[in-house]
Amino acid sequence: MAVPDTVFLGILDRLPEVRRRESPTYTSFTVRDKTFGYLWEATQTVGLKQTIPEQLALVAERPHVFEIQFTAGAFGWVVVHLSDIEADELTELTFEAWRLTAPSALIDEFGDQPPR
Repeated sequence: MAVPDTVFLGILDRLPEVRRRESPTYTSFTVRDKTFGYLWEATQTVGLKQTIPEQLALVAERPHVFEIQFTAGAFGWVVVHLSDIEADELTELTFEAWRLTAPSALIDEFGDQPPR
């Protein structure tokens, strides 16, 4: 069930206009200069933007997979443990984080289906 971080990076590669920013301890991912995700290679975890209700539901359902990272405005960020999630679910969550961040014209152009 573990998803290697290379699978996460592959999901991001299939989304339009995603940019990476490297730092000493993590990599952040943006679309049009707005952040929607993080990768911490050392801990094999990712952080993803979600709605607050989704953040709370994910953490309540499976606290061994998801943690509350922080909230900002109307959004709740979750930490995802790659060792405990399947690739299909990670794809959907990553796509949703991207959709919550990308401008509507880019979303309309890309469509409403996660990258496969």
